Amino acid sequence: MWKLKPPLELPRYLTYRHVLEQLAPRDPAINLKKMSAEEEFPNLGKNQTYMANVLTIKMYKRLRDRVTQSGFTLDNVIQPGVDNSDHSCVRIAGCVAGDAESYSVFMQFFDPLIELYHTGYRTSEKHKSDMNPENLKGGADLDEQYVLACRMSTGRNVEDFSFPPHCSRGERRALEKLAIAAFQAMDDEFKGTYHLLKNLSKEEYCDLTNAGILTDNLITSKMLSSGMARDWPDARGVWHTDRKNLIVWVNKEDHLRFTSMQQGGNLKQAFTQYCLGLKKLEEIYHQKKHPFIWKDHLGYVLTCPSELGTGLRASVYIRLKYISKHDKFEEILQRLRLENKITGAAFPSIESDVYEISNADRIGFSEVQLSQLVIDGIKLLMNMDKKMEQGKSINDLIPAQK
Repeated sequence: MWKLKPPLELPRYLTYRHVLEQLAPRDPAINLKKMSAEEEFPNLGKNQTYMANVLTIKMYKRLRDRVTQSGFTLDNVIQPGVDNSDHSCVRIAGCVAGDAESYSVFMQFFDPLIELYHTGYRTSEKHKSDMNPENLKGGADLDEQYVLACRMSTGRNVEDFSFPPHCSRGERRALEKLAIAAFQAMDDEFKGTYHLLKNLSKEEYCDLTNAGILTDNLITSKMLSSGMARDWPDARGVWHTDRKNLIVWVNKEDHLRFTSMQQGGNLKQAFTQYCLGLKKLEEIYHQKKHPFIWKDHLGYVLTCPSELGTGLRASVYIRLKYISKHDKFEEILQRLRLENKITGAAFPSIESDVYEISNADRIGFSEVQLSQLVIDGIKLLMNMDKKMEQGKSINDLIPAQK
């Protein structure tokens, strides 16, 4: 009899493990030669992003070796701002989060940037949400001689997945599968159709473009530099209701980008559609054990820190022939907590007069509060425009800072 058990034959993959490891290609990041912080620090001399205002060499030294559990680093965070440093028209945040954990791992960078971008929103504050359309006053009958359309948009990210700048190919496909299942559960007035971007025919592409669902510039420079556009258009698509008034993009800047559109001047209807549709979708995701990510301080946690809080952009497409040429137009908008951009591409026949006016804030105000600011501001701008058309002064209508 054996006093000791005979030696077992090792499996072949263990016997030759050392040989296989030598033959297998290594992760290129392991072989990447890391230089000193001074040598790796980006050139921010002429950088016009908010990131450049916050990031210092001292901060970079302190945070550059930190990494989230999914593998996102500080260099990943700041790369969009390094690549897109010159934005003379619109000053951008210049950074992204690769997952929800980014905001805590790199909080020494994100906290001051959020406070700077969102005009003093401090770490001690808690964000509030109000998506009850009944709390909105007015906005159902904005003068359609001025107002052409209303639009509400926001983003949502889902628990247990990395964000678009960092998610794997498999994660992205799992997110699309989850979204399709959620859309199929939308019923009644929220029944709709999902289009896989990679399968769109030319005819379908034209139809969706004419409906305002698709645009020519689906991929932006920010999406390219941040990694959001990897494997495009794999696992990307767009869903819309049968009436095409509610739209959800999958796997673009965020896991979901939600839009409510309304022709004419009924902003309250656009907001009602926005609230009901988004709540319905949120309930479905919660039932599937993948709720939307929410933090008391940050609100809805989105990829770009500029969109934290509500993520809401309540836009009104409005024709302003006179007040838009006033030398205090931008100051008036700032006092109303609004912002604008010329949007002639949407209405080329009257491109010089049409503006997209929307809320300047995202965090620290509820959805109802932001929409109310837009409604009240639009009414004032229309009154100013009418007065100027009559050759009258508007000095008595210029508002105090809200």
